Amino acid sequence: MSGKVTKVSGPLVVAEGLADANVSDVVRVGRQRLIGEILNMTGDSASIQVYEETSGLGPSADVETTGMPMSVELGPGMLDNIYDGIQRPLPEIRAIAGETIARGTEVPALNREKVWDFVPVASVGDKLVTGDVLGTVQETSAINHKIMVPNGIEGEVVRIESGEHVVEDVIAVIRDKDGKEHDLTMIQRWPVRIARPYIKKYVPSRPMNSGQRIIDTLFPIAKGGTAAVPGPFGSGKTVVQHQLAKWSDVDIVVYIGCGERGNEMTDVLMEFPELKDPRNGEPLMKRTVLIANTSDMPVAAREASIYTGITIAEYFRDMGYDVAVLADSTSRWAEALREMSGRLEEMPGEEGYPAYLASRIAQFYERAGVVECMGSDERKGSVTAIGAVSPPGGDISEPVSQATMRIVKVFWALDSSLAYARHFPAINWLTSYSLYLDNLGAWYEDQFGPAYMENRNKAMSILQEESELLEIVRLVGQDALSANDRLTMETAKMVREDFLQQNAFVDDDAYSSYAKQYRLLDTILKYDEYAREALVKGAEIDRLFKIGAKEKIGRAKMIPQDRFEDEYDAIVAEMKAQIDEAAAGGEDE
Repeated sequence: MSGKVTKVSGPLVVAEGLADANVSDVVRVGRQRLIGEILNMTGDSASIQVYEETSGLGPSADVETTGMPMSVELGPGMLDNIYDGIQRPLPEIRAIAGETIARGTEVPALNREKVWDFVPVASVGDKLVTGDVLGTVQETSAINHKIMVPNGIEGEVVRIESGEHVVEDVIAVIRDKDGKEHDLTMIQRWPVRIARPYIKKYVPSRPMNSGQRIIDTLFPIAKGGTAAVPGPFGSGKTVVQHQLAKWSDVDIVVYIGCGERGNEMTDVLMEFPELKDPRNGEPLMKRTVLIANTSDMPVAAREASIYTGITIAEYFRDMGYDVAVLADSTSRWAEALREMSGRLEEMPGEEGYPAYLASRIAQFYERAGVVECMGSDERKGSVTAIGAVSPPGGDISEPVSQATMRIVKVFWALDSSLAYARHFPAINWLTSYSLYLDNLGAWYEDQFGPAYMENRNKAMSILQEESELLEIVRLVGQDALSANDRLTMETAKMVREDFLQQNAFVDDDAYSSYAKQYRLLDTILKYDEYAREALVKGAEIDRLFKIGAKEKIGRAKMIPQDRFEDEYDAIVAEMKAQIDEAAAGGEDE
């Protein structure tokens, strides 16, 4: 079915003669067949957001509807790949069209020529339901791709083909209860705005180890949880996202560069192929899907990129994998919503954003979670959603930050004053929070006993005391403080500089295992404990500050993971001996 363009306003195109079309249908516009999506219908007139540049498009151009909603292709070939916001493979487009993407370029999302070795798991005669695994394909050296029965199909396997196939080959035939036979390929198509189904959702109870000490110890996120990283320009949002993508103990990462600078996406593309996964030694790209929709790309496609990314993540979740979705940044996505809303002449809400902004943000984050996947084998998977927020001027009272804070359970507030002081990650420990601590307490206790959470709570208490003491220091100076308060200030400084501060460019410091984090913080808190005991015995506070082991504590975070346990014991023993010596000197006097 086709209609004619009557109005062009940037990415918004209005066309008439589409009475039989539906909202969310994908359309092709003009001679160049630009891809677009119907936003709303009035009679036979459709408002269309076009995902490509519309310059040169004019009235009376043809509009052809596909009759299908905006969908993604799901199957082998997505990993180790980079897509634009509407799942067009950028490396393949570059091979065809050169450095600049030609408008209207049509390239399938999954390579139709690449041959995959399909290994059946099901057999002829098996009764399968939606989500059951037909077989597997070794997509990359890191990930075994499970080919599942598509949604809405169940019945008996009448044929299944092992061996080498391209994604469009029929690999299995299933006969349903009505006797109808369904040909199954390795490709599934799924509408991006509809969440993929699951059997049951669980409360997240396992932490996601990011290797970042301030995150894992003070403000942890659970696998299947939601988090926001708000912060002003230059505070390190993108670096935090990159660190999470590199080191998180998830099976698959979907990184969505949504409206951010192109050079940041280039950094990811240059860096990830060279980085090794700490768990298996393989290149990180082997478990990563990149979606690039940078600030110079069409604004309407930003809106689609978020949904494309979360749908791909849900597909891998349905295989039983733990997936992290990193969106950088949801503020640029919200700006795209605001621009389209303005062109549609909708009633604006706060700061010009559409009235439905909060519900759209909620729809994105609510697709995260730990679920029991469709199928009869009771496998579990998770999607963890982490979105960067870029509030203008760092003001988190603006609508996008506020709507995000109401939904997510972890808030890592980046602080420009910490960034200017070269303290990275620049996460402010006084304004950040995690609501997963109660859920994760049982896991920490099982791994480390009650000491882990006790140390965490003690460190937070010391940092909060420091902020109160700083007010006194500003008024009367540090010399007016008691010895115990001076020790609190010194311990807080050690927690900040020797534990929370981390260098992303030094291998031994960029990533810390839970065991290393636990012992590193425990060393600092043992210094505080032993020093307080020494003060009671009459030790001089200045002498306690100058013991040699204190310098070793400061350098301890640079000790490699495999040597840390042995050296930790030696540092604690040396520190105890030197503090006891200082205490003995105080008693003698």
